Amino acid sequence: MLGGVGPLATAYFLQRVVELTRAERDQDHLDMVVLDHATIPDRTAFVLGRSQQDPGPVLARDARRLEAFGAAFLVMPCNTAHHFTQQVVDAVDVPFVSIVETTVDAVRARIADRTTVGLLATEGTVAARVYQDAFAAHGIETIVPDDADQAVVSAVIYDQVKAGRPVDLPALQGVVARLADRGAAAVVLGCTELSVAAVDHDLLADPLYVDSLDQLARATIVRAGHEVRAD
Repeated sequence: MLGGVGPLATAYFLQRVVELTRAERDQDHLDMVVLDHATIPDRTAFVLGRSQQDPGPVLARDARRLEAFGAAFLVMPCNTAHHFTQQVVDAVDVPFVSIVETTVDAVRARIADRTTVGLLATEGTVAARVYQDAFAAHGIETIVPDDADQAVVSAVIYDQVKAGRPVDLPALQGVVARLADRGAAAVVLGCTELSVAAVDHDLLADPLYVDSLDQLARATIVRAGHEVRAD
């Protein structure tokens, strides 16, 4: 696993994989190699042109390290980092399981014939159109928060979850409600720091939310040849 982006989301991803794996003993769980590389340059800062430090070559080098260790496939529990997916894929011969593709598939299964989805993500993910283009390929429109609401989302991600501070849950839920009012049939938590908030506050009990970290955990278990525990 290409981890550390961010560290808390990586820890929650590992926990989610363990919780979701159908297992009765230690030996029934997945063997995983985790590279918790927290000092990878900031993905959003580079995408938005605020930094010249390119995370792509670093992610590609880390992918090669994991492949050399013997990993059968790679996952990366960071949505913004998927802007650099091609560099990772080109660096290795083992498969790469995309958090974006697995989340898009889950949304398509959930919303049936409805064609609008909301997205909560970093400014970098939004600007890079990581999800917009993936949904558009299936005829689904992606709507994102306005500038004021995006500021709320960014504050939750960077000033609260990443900084280890309490999440302003009412503010976040207000953003979600406004996306739903604009026609979103589902709202994607397209940042794994938001996934942390979702776990801590039991947001996934609401079927409106589709959590990218949760979907990647499920896809990881299946790809490894294990079974997902029944909900």
